[in-house]
Amino acid sequence: MAPIKNGRLLFGEVPTGFPEPGKTTIYDDSDTIDLENVPLQGGFLVKTLVLSIDPYLRGKMRDPDVKSYSAAFIKGEPLHNFGVGVVLRSENSSVKAGDHVYGVFTFQEYFVAPKFEGFRILANEEKIPWSVYVGVAGMPGQTAYYAWKEYAAAKKGEVAFVSAGAGPVGSFVIQLAKAQGLKVIASAGSEEKVNFMKSIGADVVFNYKTQNTAEVLAKEGPVNVYWDNVGGETFDAALQHAANEARFLECGMISGYNGQAPPVKNLMYIVSKQLKIYGFLVFALSAKYEDEFYKVVPRQIANGEIKYTEDIKNGLQYAGHAIYEVQAGKNKGKSVILVAEE
Repeated sequence: MAPIKNGRLLFGEVPTGFPEPGKTTIYDDSDTIDLENVPLQGGFLVKTLVLSIDPYLRGKMRDPDVKSYSAAFIKGEPLHNFGVGVVLRSENSSVKAGDHVYGVFTFQEYFVAPKFEGFRILANEEKIPWSVYVGVAGMPGQTAYYAWKEYAAAKKGEVAFVSAGAGPVGSFVIQLAKAQGLKVIASAGSEEKVNFMKSIGADVVFNYKTQNTAEVLAKEGPVNVYWDNVGGETFDAALQHAANEARFLECGMISGYNGQAPPVKNLMYIVSKQLKIYGFLVFALSAKYEDEFYKVVPRQIANGEIKYTEDIKNGLQYAGHAIYEVQAGKNKGKSVILVAEE
């Protein structure tokens, strides 16, 4: 078999604001691969089916000398993030041709994984779409599920506030909170997203661009559990309108990812209200909750108990555009790149 095209999305340069397709990220289709003869050296060859586009990727677009919890992208090299693919060939006893695997993929159509560590075989007995395994059945869903169980200490009748409540993490948090009998306040940045949050059970929904967050919380709070995806002014308002001994689950702060977020003024409430602030990384909780997650969540999705939305772009060449849209809040559901059909 002659070599075929192996498209890639490369990291071009460190952005100063929003990542720009064609500059920050560059699609390159000059590379080729011989699927029958590429050396595996004890690894396995994967055909990429879907890739996840997540807010945290912006933090990897930095100078590698700047240390963080997640390794920086390397200029001229493919990006990497969670994906699902099908194994074409294998020299590793842990995986065989035909298996579907989930793990961290390089942003290219085909790649050779040197070892199985970090991957998971997906049996998908529930027959849900592969794209869902990088959304509510993947890392974003795990983030919501693990941290809510570990830190929320939720009680029926309490009030939860979820920022970015229409996203893949926030929307699952809304549904977890409602399942435990909480009143849920949720915010997002468009009327379409507000309507989605209402459809999945949130009691109070609002567009933070047209309504004042602090005023909504003053009326509907105080807040016992705050799930923070945005930081900045929203975090500040939540501090002001938190109940005594409220729990803050700090998942992300996208308001500051592409520039400087407004200063937080209400930090003293952490002391005076005896707030519990939990910063967390999903990977640190995996050992405790991962097996339970895969037993429970895919089945709930298949049964329609968990609702989700997706924003799918067809083709790896559009991944840079999807990254920009997620940072700018223009995506309309979990952002996924459909790289190939089986």
